[in-house]
Amino acid sequence: MRLGQTSAIFFISKFLGSIIGFAASVVLARILGEAVLGQYATVLALVAWLTIAGKVGLSESITKRLSEGEEVAEYVGAGLLATSGIGILVLGVTVFLRDWVNAYVGTPVTFLLIIMVLTSLLNSFGSAAIQGRHLVHISSILSTLAQLIRSSVQITLLFAGAGLQAMLAAYALSRAIPGFISFKYIGVRPAFPSRRHFTSLFDFAKFSWLGNVQSRVFNTLDILLLKLFVASGFVGIYSAAWSIGMVLDLFGDAIRAAMFPEMSKVSSSHDDSSVATLTENALTYTGLLLIPGFVGGLIVGDRLLRIYGEGFVIGTEVLAILLFALLIYTYTKQLLNTLNAVNRPDLAFRTNAVFIGSNIVLNLVLIYLYEWVGAAVATLLSGIVGIVVSARYVNQLIDVQTPVGEIGRQWVAAIAMGSIVYAVRAFTEGHPLTSFNAAYVTCLVSLGAAVYFGLLLAISSQFRMTIVDNLPVEI
Repeated sequence: MRLGQTSAIFFISKFLGSIIGFAASVVLARILGEAVLGQYATVLALVAWLTIAGKVGLSESITKRLSEGEEVAEYVGAGLLATSGIGILVLGVTVFLRDWVNAYVGTPVTFLLIIMVLTSLLNSFGSAAIQGRHLVHISSILSTLAQLIRSSVQITLLFAGAGLQAMLAAYALSRAIPGFISFKYIGVRPAFPSRRHFTSLFDFAKFSWLGNVQSRVFNTLDILLLKLFVASGFVGIYSAAWSIGMVLDLFGDAIRAAMFPEMSKVSSSHDDSSVATLTENALTYTGLLLIPGFVGGLIVGDRLLRIYGEGFVIGTEVLAILLFALLIYTYTKQLLNTLNAVNRPDLAFRTNAVFIGSNIVLNLVLIYLYEWVGAAVATLLSGIVGIVVSARYVNQLIDVQTPVGEIGRQWVAAIAMGSIVYAVRAFTEGHPLTSFNAAYVTCLVSLGAAVYFGLLLAISSQFRMTIVDNLPVEI
């Protein structure tokens, strides 16, 4: 399967799942309010951190070793045993800290938190193994299934009068079902590993675990720290802004997931030029959606947040900053992907250490001074630090030419799109039909997408060629 088609399947699956998740979060926010949404976001952030502690980099390590195609059954067995053992350790820690967890969240959640952590570990193992078997598209479909289960069960329970506890139970269920299904697609029966297989996994994981921490620092640390300084309602609004940005980041994640097994494979043959080409291709399209998303967020961000409720509109400024931070960060992730694929997790480790240190310090200082706006700015500044350091290390290993021309064309198309959408909104704002906010936002976003991609097709021959090459039919 072509990389473009794999990325497209991954993106479409993830995008559908995100749209379903977005609808569920809107319903949750409208029925339960900003404060409960803030508690829900806090629990998910805790799950993310406890899951990271449980994986300690094993997901990337499992994908890396399986993608190399040697002793697959033994590495599957080693990964499964290691994940299970560390999951038990995390279980014990969570039980020990149960009183603190309940007080921090503001309601008893420890039992459900434990179930969510264990099912998330199961799901992450299955996803890593499938991706290592070069079945990224299957992984993305199972991820969409998880989101469909989670959202449909949550919405049903909400309308039945359920509250936060039921939302958390639905989350656990949505991780367990795809996790068990994934074993069908791994393609081999786990074999009993030797000490050498565990050593090989942990040799990679001892560096790559910090990459997991880095991702969670960027996505969730600000939420956890905000909970210490501001009310749950503000945390809920902040998490809503984050959820909009994460939808736009999906295409970059699709490219990264599709590229890693291929870069790992050619890197094992010491084909540096092919790795450089794959990296350049990844960088070319990483910002394909985030660039117009950032421009569009500046113009219709208030309307987007109003979908959650009138109380969320005060997060418009935060949304704009987070979108730009996410744009910077998604390029950083592609560069870190290359470092891990060429078996230099030590350099990725150093980059992540610098990023995490700057993020923690900036968040603590800026949240204290400027509250949630400070959290967004801290996220942006640490993202800039990350891309500078990661670019330096990648260029020390391989000769990567930054695709300035193609990225510039995306910015040209996005700015032109933004000008047209701004003019249309200025002309139509105040019309009675615009009172139907969700429909109005859908029209503006659809117009923007049509203009952006139309212009990009017109001015970029490489984009046209990429589309043609990855269509399922010959043109």
